[in-house]
Order: sequence, then C-alpha cells, then structure tokens
Amino acid sequence: HLRKLFCLLIELPHWVMGDSDWLCVFTGGDVCITGHDSGPVFEEQPSSVVYPEGLSEGKVTLNCQARASPAATYSWRVNGTDVPVGDPRYTLVAGNLVISGPQFGRDGGSYQCLAINRCGTILSRAANLKFGYLNDFPGEGRSPQTAYEGAGAFLACQPPAHYPVLSYRWFVSEFPSFMKPDGGRWFVSQVTGNLYLAKAEPNDTASYFCFTTINMDISTKSTFSKANQLTVQPDANARKSAPAITVVPDPFSCKPRPSIRWLRNGQPLSTQVYTHTHADTHIHTHIHTYIHTYNPLSPIISPFLYLSIHRSLYLSNHLSLPLSLNPFLSISPIISPSLYRSIHPSLYLSHYLSLPLSLNPSLALSQDRVEVNGGRLKVINLALEDSGMYQCVAENKHGTIYSNAELRVQVQVPDFRSNPVRRLVPAARGGQVMMECRPRAAPKPTLFWSRGTELLTNSSRVTVTPDGMLRIHNISRADEGKYTCFAENYLGKANSTGHLSVRDATKITLAPSNADINQGENVTLQCHASHDPTMDLTFTWALNGALLDLEDPGGPYHRVEGKETVGDLLIVSGHLSQAGIYSCTAQTVVDSASASAKLVVRGPPGPPGGLVVKNVAATSVELRWSRGYDNHSPIGKYVIMGHSPLSPGWKRMRTDPSNIEGNAESIRVVGLLPWMDYEFQVIASNILGSGEPSMSSHTIRTQQAAPTVAPSGLGGGGGDRNELIITWTPMAREYQNGDGFGYILAFRKQNSPTWVVERVSNVESSRYVYSNQSLSPYCLFEVKIKAYNRKGEGPFSQIAVVHSAEEEPTVAPSRINATALTAFEMQVSWDPIQHLSTNGILQGYEVRTCTTPTYNICDKLFYEPWSKVVHYELNRVPFGTHLWTFAQNQSVPVSTIYGAISPLTPVRDRPGVDLTSSYLLTPIKMVLIY
Repeated sequence: HLRKLFCLLIELPHWVMGDSDWLCVFTGGDVCITGHDSGPVFEEQPSSVVYPEGLSEGKVTLNCQARASPAATYSWRVNGTDVPVGDPRYTLVAGNLVISGPQFGRDGGSYQCLAINRCGTILSRAANLKFGYLNDFPGEGRSPQTAYEGAGAFLACQPPAHYPVLSYRWFVSEFPSFMKPDGGRWFVSQVTGNLYLAKAEPNDTASYFCFTTINMDISTKSTFSKANQLTVQPDANARKSAPAITVVPDPFSCKPRPSIRWLRNGQPLSTQVYTHTHADTHIHTHIHTYIHTYNPLSPIISPFLYLSIHRSLYLSNHLSLPLSLNPFLSISPIISPSLYRSIHPSLYLSHYLSLPLSLNPSLALSQDRVEVNGGRLKVINLALEDSGMYQCVAENKHGTIYSNAELRVQVQVPDFRSNPVRRLVPAARGGQVMMECRPRAAPKPTLFWSRGTELLTNSSRVTVTPDGMLRIHNISRADEGKYTCFAENYLGKANSTGHLSVRDATKITLAPSNADINQGENVTLQCHASHDPTMDLTFTWALNGALLDLEDPGGPYHRVEGKETVGDLLIVSGHLSQAGIYSCTAQTVVDSASASAKLVVRGPPGPPGGLVVKNVAATSVELRWSRGYDNHSPIGKYVIMGHSPLSPGWKRMRTDPSNIEGNAESIRVVGLLPWMDYEFQVIASNILGSGEPSMSSHTIRTQQAAPTVAPSGLGGGGGDRNELIITWTPMAREYQNGDGFGYILAFRKQNSPTWVVERVSNVESSRYVYSNQSLSPYCLFEVKIKAYNRKGEGPFSQIAVVHSAEEEPTVAPSRINATALTAFEMQVSWDPIQHLSTNGILQGYEVRTCTTPTYNICDKLFYEPWSKVVHYELNRVPFGTHLWTFAQNQSVPVSTIYGAISPLTPVRDRPGVDLTSSYLLTPIKMVLIY
C-alpha cells in the first residue's frame, strides 16, 4: 500500500497491473527527439519454469528481448519488488535474467521484465518460477489383494507428495515390464494413479508396482511403489458377461456449463442474467474481475462502478482454465490516497470455470443504473448507497464458486490539509508558472483562484483549468504576491494560499560553437551563463538528448573547473560515436536555458554494406557493395580480402583493375582457384586510415575447370617378378579444379614407339602396379602422368625413367682361383660378372666355405661388388673352393634367391704349406648379392 500511495503522490505516473500486484512505472526522463526513435516492442517474453527442488548447481534463464530505438534497457521485478541484480545470484545478460542456484522459498515467485527507453516503458507478462519435487513412496509393504476370476478389481497407487502433476504407469513383477493394453481390461487413472481391472484372469496373479514420473523443464524424476500383490482365485459362479470400465468425468471439467449471477451484500441484484448457448463451442478462459473506480472530482467522466469478467477465447470442447479475481484500479492523478485505500479486494479466489460463448452482446438488460451482461456488471452514476460487497457466483450441478470485491463510495468536505497549495512558488521573469489546487473532496468541488481580493479569470496570460490548475505566462515582477485557491461543494468549503516569488531569468551568455576534430583528438565546448544570484546554478550536458556522465574520472567527458557561471565541457580522445549535437543546459530551481553545438568527428570510413557476389566463374567473381559512412573524410580506395578453407586467415585478393577507386561499388576479383569455396570482405580507407571490414559475403564456390598442372613426384621401381610399379604424389585439393578427379598414366619400354595408357580414378591414389608375364627384369621404362576431372584433362608431366622389378642373377662369377697362403689363411680371386647379367643392382659377393659341397653347412663372408681378390682367414684352410651366386630383390627384403652355381675349384698348395697334416678338404662357396 505504501508503494501505491507513493505512486499516487507523484505527478503523472503510469499504472501497470501484474498478475498479483500493482506496479507504478514512471516514463519521465529523456523524450524521443527524432522521427527515427521508437518505443520498446517485445520480441520475446519470459515463460514460466518448474525447477527441480534441491538442485543447487543449476541455473534458470528467464528470457526478455525487446525491439527499440534507441536500444532498450531492462530491469526485473519478482512479486512486485525489484530484483537485486547486484546480488551475485542474479545476472542480467542483455535482457535475460539468469538465476544461479535457485532455491525453494527464496527465489520462487512471479517475475516480470520491464523494457525501457526514452520513448516509454513496457511490462512483460508474468512468468512463474516454481519448484518441482517428487518424494519416495513409503517404505512399508502393501497389503495383498485378492480378486475372483471374472470379477473386477483395482490396485491403489497412493502416490507420494509431489509437484507438479504426475504421469502414472504400472509394471508387473520386475522393471521395466510395463503393462500394455489388453483388450480394454486394464485402465490407469491419470488423476489418482490407481490401476483398474475389468475382468480378472488367473494369469493376472502377480506383483504390481505403481511407477510415477514428474516432468520438469530441465529434468525428469521417477519413483515406484512397493509391490502390490494381486491373487486371482477361481470363482464357482463365474459371470456370463464381463464388466466394463466406465471413466467418470472429472468434476473440474465444468460440465454442464455453469450459470452466472451477481449478488450485492448477499442479496441478488434486481436484474436478469442472459446466457447464450452454442451446441459445440465453449469459452474456456482465465477470468479477471476488474474494479474501475473513477474519481468523483473528474469533470469529464461521470462516476460509475464497472465489474467485468475479462475473456480470452479458446475454442475447445474439453479445456478448462482457472478463474482468478484480481482488482485493477484505473484513476486520474488527482484522486486522494484515502480514497484509494478504501477501494481494495477483500478476497482472492482461484478455481476452474468454463463459460458459455455469448454470441449476441445486444442481449444485455438495462434497468435503472445497473446493467448485467453475462459475466459483466456495470453500475452507472455511483451513489453512496452503492457501497457494499459484490459477488460473482458461478454454479452447476457439481458445485458453486464465488468471486468477491468490495466497493466503498465516500463523500467528503473539501480539505487542503494533505495537499495544500505550495507556500513559496519561485518563477523566472519572462517564463511561466503552474500552481496546483488539489484538495480532497467528494463530490467534485467548484474551484477558483484569487490574487488578494481579485478573482482570477482566463486571459491572454492567465489560465485557470477545470481541474484547478493556475497557469501564468510571460511572468513579470508585477505578478509577485499571494495567490489563494478556493474549493466548495454542498458539504462545505476550504482554501489554501501560496506566494509567487519572481526571480531573474537564467541566460546563456557564451554558447558552445560547432567543432570539427579528427578521431583521437581533444576538444573543449564552452558554455557560460548568467542567473539570479539568490539561487544556485548547475550545468548539464547531453549528447543527442542523452544526459552525459561528467563525474566518471575514467570517462571521456570532464567538466572544466572554473567559476560558477562557467560550465565548459572537455572531450578526451574523441571517437566517431561521440559525434552529434551537444546541448548545454544552465539550470536553477525555477528555470533553465540551453544552447547546442554540433561536433563533427572525422575518422576512417565505416564498413561498406550490402556485399553480394555475382557472375561466378572458374577463376574470377564480381563483387558489388554499397558505400558506408565516409565519417566526414572522402573514401580514397577499397581493398578486397578473401578467405578459403586452404588459408588460415584473410588475405588480400587480386582484382582487375588492381587499384579500386573510392567511388567504386563493384570490382572483378581474379586469380581464384577453380572449384574452391571463398568468402569476401571489402575494406574502405581514407587519409585517416582503414576502416572496419564489411560483413562477410555468403560462401560461394567457383566454377569447375580442367586441371592445369600435372602431378609431381613421378617415380617407381621394385616390386615382384614381372611387375612395373609407378608412384607419384597425390594432387592437393587446390589443384583438382573439379569433381570426378583421377589420374591418367602412360608408359612404354624405352625406345618403344607405343604407349600403354591406364586410368586411376581414386583421387588419393599414389601408386600403380602393372603386371605382365612378358616383362623383362630390371628393364627401363619411360612413364608420364596427368590429371583429369569432369571438365577435362590436364597436361602431362615430364617423362621419368623407371625400372621393372629385379630378378636373380643368371651368370655365376668365373675364373675362380683359391690359394692357401698359410695353414690359417687363403686367397680367393675371380672375374666379376657383367652388369647386364645381374638382372638388378649388384649388391656384392659372398664366399662360403663348406665341409661338404652342400649349401647349408657353411661359413660365409660378404664382399663389396668391386672386390676381385680377398684374403680368407679361417681356423683351418680348406683344400677346395666352390663359388656360386644369388640375388636379393629389394621388394622382398628377407628372402634370398640363388643364381647359377660356380664350378668347383681346388685350393692349390703354396710351397712350404702342408694342408693334409692337420685339416680336411673344405669346399668354398661364393655368393653374389644384389
């Protein structure tokens, strides 16, 4: 009530009604100053939320977004009081309210969002934050139930305490064996949760569990009961027909439709209530009862009481919504606080109600001063005897509900004690003044003003309004004096007097001048004024109508210290956003004077707009854009920036022409890769620097084209017998130029006139194996490669030379000579084989000594391919040598392929060396390695 009274005492408040309270919203402050401004319009409003009780780490977000120019600011109320946004539990993100760790009993309630700008304020619908919970079922077991075969039965769920409503299911024996429809024999009530059985069968004997689920906005919780044991016993007198389950209508569905009547002080009003019935249509409505009490003092609107059920229509056959009684007070600003306190609700009811749709409003009956039309009651020309309790009664066969409100009509002699005329009213010479006369009185009093003994009437300078306001224009010293307001009604009269004091007018003596600066520079705007020396003078500054904060030491605006009559403004490091109309206001308690100047801030251009991509080709596109703000310095040139998946960031693109003049609004970007995704930006620049880039264009893909380069890294070799292996480096995405990409290989034996051509369709392939039994080992081939795609073929690469696979040597070393030098040393020599006979790259020779001419009981030593004579140191010197060869193919690293075996060569004795005295004859084997 104190908040309501405060709102009544302030001039021109704006009343807004929430779901359960009154809000007094002031729309003062700055006003719309240009035709481009617009008041807030909600684009998103908060919705009610059910939050899990006990969940302390979560968050609740209530959304609120409004469209406004200038942009709206936001505040929130909960249950009619301001939300403390400074509290760390509450965070304001744009217009959205984020509540951290909501707790039951602390954060629950009705939340509303206010969107505010200088054009006005709007209040959102109410969103309720409620807390959901579901307790566990009691731990004690349940009594067994018995049913007879063919008879009906039911099992009680008895759900635990919960909020909001539950959904019910039952499962049998063990989870999750939920019950399924069985020819209509089973029915689960979603009101009580009970399980009904229409015709019991022996196989229905089991343990049954009631499974309850609660659905909240951010989580779901379920629990189930202890077992309900059901035993079905045979019935000797089985029924001949099965019972059926009948679902009884919920009494809260309000069928049949209720009738509505009105009572005053417990007695029916002497009027008739009309109800129009439609066969298929109902009104299911959230009903509000409003009390509109108009001030008896108002000269325009005659007083009457208006009790109304406000309807919002929904077409439905089975939907019911709650009936709520909320008082709504709509009064003029001059109504007295005591009259407000006398008009209040005596009861708040909430129930469910379904109303018939009245299709013919002309059925209303008018009798004397009371009119009733269905759920609407209107009392015209209020009188004192109309005071009392009014009730709206809705009833049908299921019951009756009441909605109540109290009306008090008062009368009062004129009284100025609570609101006298101001004792001292200062006014500036040459200005105007308004003196209010607002006594408490009922009925409306007659009001008039006098100055001394002179009764004031309307003239060119003096106006007395019907509501008692005295206005005097173009004030002079002669207007000083006492002014008295008189109020009179049939109950009596009263008066109140105030003194008008005329002061010197405030004037701007040095107005600010227009200024022009570059971004980052400082500027001082001067403002000097003269005023009445008996009053204090203050200066304020505004930019485009928005008041500036001059007290922030870290801000860009600072007051220049000096005499009281000097209010110069210093702007530090001017920014583009600080350009505009600066208004200096010199103000006293009685008047003010203002002067304005325009500040121009020059800087780099703003971002170009409307960037679009046109005429997309394989290697070029056309860009078009619209000029952005030049920020008071002509645009000198543009730069095009581009981005593709292959580049880590934005880079400058080539254009035709390369230099883009400042008056251009289109350009051709060249040097692009075919079949590649690109985004583009445009940056404008002038002599003061480069501006922000434009918004990125939509992503485009250039047209496809035939490949323009050949694959690199062409080579090969190795492999198995009769194979030719060709390898290359797969082409990167930027060189493919289109889909359907692959490779074309061409190869031929050296000096052969005919090319063999093969296609490889996999873009990631890097080798090709050609097999042919007629391929000679280690034969030279010329190979070349090119790429192709859906648009065509690219150029061939340079020719590379590749060998076919290696094979074992076919010729053994010849002219092997083995000579014993000592009993522990032997010299072996041979003639190297010719390169053409090795069938591969010669790796070297291997000499083996064996006690027998077999290949597996040997000692061996390896020698490089240029070796011709070797010394062999052994534990004993063999008396014979055996030389043979083998090749190791590089494509099979571990295997050994043997070639032709050399002939047996005896070890010759050197004079003075006796080999037979101590050692046996040992064959020597020699191995040739590739």
